Amino acid sequence: MNNALQSQIDELETKIAFQDATIEELNQEVIKLNDLVARQQYQMQLIVDKLLAMEPSNIATQAEETPPPHY
Repeated sequence: MNNALQSQIDELETKIAFQDATIEELNQEVIKLNDLVARQQYQMQLIVDKLLAMEPSNIATQAEETPPPHY
């Protein structure tokens, strides 16, 4: 009985050690992905800012558009 109990404890300790390693690996991947998303958000904001800073296009907005002749 004592050997069986010790065997179960050893098996559980081994599983916990592997789970701890897996959790740490997953945590590192989450950190990398978080950094990647932050960089992409920053780059996207730069693109949006550049687009907004560009001169307006020659196309009139709907409010500026003259109505068609039949109005």
